[in-house]
Amino acid sequence: MEIDYSDISVIGFDADDTLWVNETYFREAEEQFAELFRSYETPNKIDQELFKKELQNLPIYGYGVKGFMLSMIEMGLELTNYKVEPKLIEAIINIGKEMLNKPVELLPGIELVLKELSQKYRLILATKGDLLDQERKLEKSGLSGYFHHIEVLSEKQPENYARLLDHLDITPRSFLMVGNSLKSDILPLIELGAQAIHIPFHTTWEHEKVRDQDLKDHNYKTVSSADEILEFLM
Repeated sequence: MEIDYSDISVIGFDADDTLWVNETYFREAEEQFAELFRSYETPNKIDQELFKKELQNLPIYGYGVKGFMLSMIEMGLELTNYKVEPKLIEAIINIGKEMLNKPVELLPGIELVLKELSQKYRLILATKGDLLDQERKLEKSGLSGYFHHIEVLSEKQPENYARLLDHLDITPRSFLMVGNSLKSDILPLIELGAQAIHIPFHTTWEHEKVRDQDLKDHNYKTVSSADEILEFLM
């Protein structure tokens, strides 16, 4: 079924793994963490338990590197029966600091896409995570000038998007969201009556995955790269 974008006047973009690389660094950090504690448990088991710990802590710490770092410290305490060596705690903190200091690697073609779209549409950035970290990445990216509004959400549920659209006086009919996460960037907007375009990233956090049956009867477009968007929006 062909999707009609003629009513779209505002386009929202996710940030992490839509504009720039992010999840790759978390996977690398998980491997480093498992290596630190491999004498206490197998890497696979450590990875499973760390994921559970992250989910438990999401309501408290939210998303982002700092919450992830605290979850690693808690996991380290539990793995060692609360006898963790201070040097291991220091190593975990250093993993987190290294993540926070990573250079911002833009995804292919994204700046050209924003430049072209900004000539015809009003663009907004709607992402979630740690405010300070997201502001830092946006500044390093050099992309902030393309966006009329920047919003860092604590969660990406339909009600969060609804409040944002209402605040900016945007009707769902005129709004299109672009992102890599079906769970956070696509399905909530379709539920609101907006449009959405999915750009898959090569790795997805387990928490962001959805079941195939949850995608039935949802009309959205999937593209392999950002520049494909220009073919039907310009």
